Amino acid sequence: MKRFLVISDIHGDAAGAAYMEEALARHGLKEILCLGDILYHGPRNDLPAGYAPKEVIPIMNRHSEEITAVRGNCDAEVDQMVLDFPITADYSIFFLENRRVFMTHGHVSTPDHMPRLKKGDIFLSGHTHVPTAFAGGGIYMLNPGSVSLPKNGHPKTYGILDEEGFTVYTEKHEPYMSVRFE
Repeated sequence: MKRFLVISDIHGDAAGAAYMEEALARHGLKEILCLGDILYHGPRNDLPAGYAPKEVIPIMNRHSEEITAVRGNCDAEVDQMVLDFPITADYSIFFLENRRVFMTHGHVSTPDHMPRLKKGDIFLSGHTHVPTAFAGGGIYMLNPGSVSLPKNGHPKTYGILDEEGFTVYTEKHEPYMSVRFE
């Protein structure tokens, strides 16, 4: 079964990047979907407690062959110069079984401004720092939250996507919310 670690909004937090590596090992995963905002904290966010982008770079680059990434609103061309995997695409589309997965950061295409998807397809985004796992209008809306700067009282989180559904886990690797695909 194809399984992906889904991570978003690291924002230069070395501990957040370390959670990614812990999750890979703990869940025996080989592929990572990174939804952007990797190195920079952004002008509207507080500095993450473990803000150390130079430490995040080698962690991410160790997994360059496993990462499929999209550009977040805090990612820049200069970030691409130090990362060994592409980060400049606004979106990526792939199929998981018979479901189209539209993968984006969530600042251009949003749950309120989605591309054309059909019932059963998946809209996978980050940006809000708020985890979500539900079906709305027949489209699965999935967001892993943030491993560094969670919002709205949520803990630090990441997700796992497979053919059966999507589960959000806390930084302690405990299930937090999930949705099963019909």
